[in-house]
Amino acid sequence: YIISFGLISSILAIIFVKVLSRLNTEPAVALRMGTISSSVIFLVFALAYAIIENNMNLFWTVLTGNVVGVFIGLITEWYTSGKNVEKLAHSAAMGPANVIISGTALGMESTAVITILIAVGTLISYKLSGLYGIAMAGVGMLATLAMNLSVDAYGPIADNAGGIAQMSGLDKSVREITDKLDALGNTTAAMGKGFAIGSAALTAIALFANFGSVAHVQQIQLQDPNMLIGALIGAMLTFFFSALTMNAVGDAANDMVEEIRRQIREVPGILSGAVDPDYESCIKIATKGALKRMVLPAVLAILAPIVLMVGLGVQAVVGLLIGSTVTGVVLAIFMANSGGAWDNAKKYVEEGHLGGKGSFAHKATVVGDTVGDPYKDTAGPSLNILIKLMAITSIVFYSIVGRWL
Repeated sequence: YIISFGLISSILAIIFVKVLSRLNTEPAVALRMGTISSSVIFLVFALAYAIIENNMNLFWTVLTGNVVGVFIGLITEWYTSGKNVEKLAHSAAMGPANVIISGTALGMESTAVITILIAVGTLISYKLSGLYGIAMAGVGMLATLAMNLSVDAYGPIADNAGGIAQMSGLDKSVREITDKLDALGNTTAAMGKGFAIGSAALTAIALFANFGSVAHVQQIQLQDPNMLIGALIGAMLTFFFSALTMNAVGDAANDMVEEIRRQIREVPGILSGAVDPDYESCIKIATKGALKRMVLPAVLAILAPIVLMVGLGVQAVVGLLIGSTVTGVVLAIFMANSGGAWDNAKKYVEEGHLGGKGSFAHKATVVGDTVGDPYKDTAGPSLNILIKLMAITSIVFYSIVGRWL
């Protein structure tokens, strides 16, 4: 029932956004009101259901998760737009190094409030209904997923519209409009990533508790060196996994650049527009690179808990899950918000501020955006998968071979 309430609420909120758009409401305001309205409608349904079932703790846990999710989105929006982005853009006057330093610091700062929010939400949910409450808080956060996904999908749609407008040679005014929409899209995408990170944290905690139940872990042995070894390896894996995914982006980009240079060198008519480039070969490079270079990270995520369980025992896996969850959540928040801020700083300059396109500030923010793209689009989101996959692998593997360990 809770999930169905969320779906109905999302549908009503999407209709509300359409009404606001016809009233010429600012896109940012319309999307924000849509997100908030979906949560309000959902909570009204959830309250009515809790009263009927005489289970108010259910409502309070769902409320906690939903409110934490909304606040994560709002905090993410604040860090990836407005004055923070303007300040980041102004740092470009001193060169790309300052842009990287300021963006990194901004992302690190953003982890504080969001991490505390997740921690408080986890504590309240646990006090209300134990581990079941934590799971229900995750459900509350994801209940309005349809609306959140709609807002998240807005970014790529606006970005592609801008690319089509530019390649089609449309009027500059069209590109200016799509650039504004794209800047908003970067913020909404960052909000979506914030939701995903928060829900991944709650899900990982619930899965960790499930593993403890399956593996009959009564208490965490802090004196056991195997547990500490597992925690260190878990913390390390999030960084190593991120390194693999970011290197994959860099390697695929190098292959793409070489192919583009080859085509320009061998087919002179491409630059003049007389001959169409071979798009298919570039698409193949990107697709093959993505699939080929994700084999090692995927195998690593699956084998790590299995090897530790066989080699060092259950306590080592407990440490692994704790280490990967704690560092993975914080690192994912940092990457998502830094990347979104760098991207929007570039858009801010391209709107005509600080000299506009082609200026020194623009070149500096382009460097920041280039660094930020693999942060927010590759490494950051993939960490959510890593922490959940290792927890699920641990549960499944112990269920199969636990009796012999």
